[in-house]
Amino acid sequence: MRGRRKASAGPLPQRDGIDAVRVRLPEDPEGRWSSVGAYLVDRFGGAIGGERVAAMLDAGRFVGADGGAVRGGEPYTVGLSLWFHRDFAAEEPVPFPIGIVYRDAHLVVADKPHFLATTPRGRHITETAVARLRRELGVPALQPAHRLDRLTAGLVLFVVRPEERGAYQTLFRDRLVSKEYEAVAPYDPELELPRTVRSRIVKERGVLAAREEPGEANSESRVELVEARGGLGRYRLVPATGRTHQLRVHMNALGVPIVHDPLYPVVEPEAEGAVEDFSRPLQLLARRLEFTDPVSGEPRRFESGLRLSAWPEG
Repeated sequence: MRGRRKASAGPLPQRDGIDAVRVRLPEDPEGRWSSVGAYLVDRFGGAIGGERVAAMLDAGRFVGADGGAVRGGEPYTVGLSLWFHRDFAAEEPVPFPIGIVYRDAHLVVADKPHFLATTPRGRHITETAVARLRRELGVPALQPAHRLDRLTAGLVLFVVRPEERGAYQTLFRDRLVSKEYEAVAPYDPELELPRTVRSRIVKERGVLAAREEPGEANSESRVELVEARGGLGRYRLVPATGRTHQLRVHMNALGVPIVHDPLYPVVEPEAEGAVEDFSRPLQLLARRLEFTDPVSGEPRRFESGLRLSAWPEG
């Protein structure tokens, strides 16, 4: 949607851990918009509704850089920045806490539970790890350095200071972080392990499941069997790359799909629905992160305190 920019706190405080949306009025060579309200209704009316946009203007919900309300009748001014908060649909709370593995002035390392998205996307906005941690810790500037799939539990690294986020993101981009996962999946005594799996994975926008196809490999995972009992195996997974659903795709390709995976080997009906079955979490856990801290230069190693329910200890 033209004219819309990334969320920015600006003059409005966060609401439910979510920044306000910033809008910058663009050039108007054709003179289409005589007023701020005309532009906002034109550009956001399709998503929000023209009457709703007008009502928000009347209520003073669009503000300028000084925090003062901007009314719909104000003259159109190229470059003017406005902020507003979106209205969010009700979300089903994820009934699991976020564990804090480590926290200092620079980092928060969290144990994200199953079913909780890392960042706002789609129908998951306020019920996300970053929004909940901002509220619970009182750190409004908190941002993730990487993302963990919504159905996967385990370690996520968050950055406290915005100016340091790029340094930590670069670690993940340049594959300078050693990551280890744990999974529970069927045990196949004829499957030769350990092995390294390489394949070409394609994930299309709007399609739930990724797929493998012929071509140059763009993904690599090391798969090891740790132990087996009762027809199940506990596996150690070490990804060298970070394609969407990579570990899930590779385990499925080996004939041992991860327990409670709603997408592989087939897309189950609940995968497309809005109602979660919290009793069947995907048995995949981000177990370990290890790297050299780009700010302090110190070696860092973090381990999850979570356990996979399909593999009780003892």
